Amino acid sequence: MKLDFPRYTERLGAVSIHTVQRIYELESGKSKGFQSSHHTVRKFDYDEISNIMHELAIVIPIKNEKLKLLEGVLSGIPNECIVIVVSNSSRSPVDRFAMEVESIRQLMRFMDKRLMIIHQQDAGLSEVFKKIGYGSMLDSEGKVRSGKAEGMVIGLLLAKMYHKDFVGFIDSDNYVPGAVNEYVKIFAAGFGMSNTPYSTVRVSWVYKPKVRYNSLQFSKWGRVSEVTNRNLNAMLSSITGFETEVIKTGNAGEHALSMPLAESLHYSSGYSIEPGEFIDIFEKFGGLIPTEYLKIIEKGVEIFQIETRNPHFHEDKGISHLNEMLEAAYAVISASKICPEELRENILNQYRSMKRNKTADLRKKNHLIEPINTIEISEFEKEMRKEANTFQKFGGLK
Repeated sequence: MKLDFPRYTERLGAVSIHTVQRIYELESGKSKGFQSSHHTVRKFDYDEISNIMHELAIVIPIKNEKLKLLEGVLSGIPNECIVIVVSNSSRSPVDRFAMEVESIRQLMRFMDKRLMIIHQQDAGLSEVFKKIGYGSMLDSEGKVRSGKAEGMVIGLLLAKMYHKDFVGFIDSDNYVPGAVNEYVKIFAAGFGMSNTPYSTVRVSWVYKPKVRYNSLQFSKWGRVSEVTNRNLNAMLSSITGFETEVIKTGNAGEHALSMPLAESLHYSSGYSIEPGEFIDIFEKFGGLIPTEYLKIIEKGVEIFQIETRNPHFHEDKGISHLNEMLEAAYAVISASKICPEELRENILNQYRSMKRNKTADLRKKNHLIEPINTIEISEFEKEMRKEANTFQKFGGLK
């Protein structure tokens, strides 16, 4: 892969937010006399990308998606990576989770992937979290909360259990396996460019096509992404005093984290997890409020945003789903300790306009999931293997 170095970087305390980087070659080849880099372009040999992917786990949260889409996503993930499928699909009246397992079992006859799958609402998993004292994953009834963030955190814990250095997240509703393959290589390239153990790589889609008037329109931004990015940039601008548009990946479902960074973050519940990561990084490492993470402050945090070559075709879940995502983004940004009051009022007005309700109240904190560095991973692994009935492994995983 060949891509440019960041052309510009915004800094907030120990956090470096790199502007969107462009890919020039998806596959730059392997040849004698290979040159890894020069002043403006970083070139990755396949072996270099492959070595990073060996240390990368890919987490796929899924909830009642078409099985053909799941099959396509799995087919696009390079075999170097461990794959972790965390399902929150319905168990009745039709057991869609069982269908997913059987589909994967059949695919594994033809694929060489190391893959595991677990159901988010596994009763045994709830018991595991109770035993290890990780109550922020549980609802008032003692069950694992059903949000997307909770599924992603389960994936994070499984990746840590298998001693992976990096973890990437890819949504299960993608129609283009080639795009999935590109995402994984983007993750690896980003980590290969990082100068710190604490980094995140976020995918910026070159286009999100939609069918309008019987033709394909290549839109640059989705409605939710546009609003989330604008509000995150407004927060950053108000803090630094200089207007910026550096953030382009506020809602990037396709993103990856180095494990040392991932295990140090709080996660905002449900669909607010992606913009919530920006907020938590700014709060913890931006130098604006006291922090206990002095080691990370010393090394610094890098946020990479890398634009794809493949357009992003995904399942259209309708206006209500988009509004749910937008509401989650509004809530997590406005609840931040570092959100200026003027922006908080502006976001509240945006929310009321969306709801068409002049008294709608957004002033509540999202539920936060505690960092996974509070968990003794060997204890988690022991209880997982004993209690979780839906935890299944393929491809020689032990």
